[in-house]
Amino acid sequence: MSQRWVKLLLGLGNPGWEYQWTRHNIGFLFIDAIIHKYGLKVETNNAICWWAKAEIAHQHVILAKPLTYMNLSGQAASWLLSQHSLSPDQMLIIHDDLDLPWGRLKLIEKGGSGGHKGVISIQEMLGTKDIPRLKIGIGRPPAGTDTVSYVLGDFSPLEREQLNFILEQAIRAVEMALTEGLAKAMSVFNKRNLLEAPSL
Repeated sequence: MSQRWVKLLLGLGNPGWEYQWTRHNIGFLFIDAIIHKYGLKVETNNAICWWAKAEIAHQHVILAKPLTYMNLSGQAASWLLSQHSLSPDQMLIIHDDLDLPWGRLKLIEKGGSGGHKGVISIQEMLGTKDIPRLKIGIGRPPAGTDTVSYVLGDFSPLEREQLNFILEQAIRAVEMALTEGLAKAMSVFNKRNLLEAPSL
């Protein structure tokens, strides 16, 4: 895969202020963080998505958020790819992942949805699982907490303290993927918990 593969970063989440700081919206928060770092050149929106152009790691990239709810994310993905004449493998989806512990990132070139409703919608709408993704771990809910309440719940105070650092590292992973290729970024970021001290 070319190291200049990605042209579109699609962060997943739910629109509305009530969802802003929920675990399921970490894809939106990633987009907000990268905008804060790099700024925007132009932005617009329609009924199904917001999108903007930015220069990230010296490359022209489109940033986007669906404006539908999570389970209809495929509508935005399909429209964006058509509008910008891109293929699914030129899009990187950024989303939360229950199967990864808090503090872990995982870049993948393709694969199953893991039950994530936004990813399911995109894969079904596009008819392929060959879509690169950056999964940001949120961990499993504590005993006695159902999954829906957990993913739609606000970050804990400790998670809020650690969130900026995790998002900074997620941006570094994307920057490396843009400049050195996905395989290199996978080798650096997929194997370690960001919040653990390195072993001596």
